[in-house]
Amino acid sequence: MSETQTHTDPPELSFEEALTRLEEIVAELEAGQLPLERALEMFEQAMRYKKQCEELLGKAEARIEELTASEEPK
Repeated sequence: MSETQTHTDPPELSFEEALTRLEEIVAELEAGQLPLERALEMFEQAMRYKKQCEELLGKAEARIEELTASEEPK
């Protein structure tokens, strides 16, 4: 991954892709084999993927609420 990608928002990914990437980063961090500076960069990436996942989940929840609200009897 290039240095410029490290400090920008992650590309728009599906929820599953972002979650998979987040899990990969967590595994690398948990292994404890990275130099401190690289670990910090990866942590920053992980936080951006976490935010992206939360946003996608929020949109999905809103859509479910919208769909189920239209099904409720009035």
